[in-house]
Amino acid sequence: MKTKIISLSTCDILWVDAIRYLGAFIARSCSFKCSLEYVKKSFYRAANAIFAKTGRCASEEATLHLVKSKCLPILL
Repeated sequence: MKTKIISLSTCDILWVDAIRYLGAFIARSCSFKCSLEYVKKSFYRAANAIFAKTGRCASEEATLHLVKSKCLPILL
């Protein structure tokens, strides 16, 4: 059972497995560890959306350009 932590202003402080700080997710661990699962999930979501919209209608070059311009910045 997790104990509640209450601040001086009577707000509950929640226990979480990861926090987002400056765009990076820091995971709960004994040593410093960044979680990449959120970034990978966002990348695949954006790539699948592009592939679903274009299908086989767009050329390979156009699809690759869309992936480079919309999905790659998510990873970086």
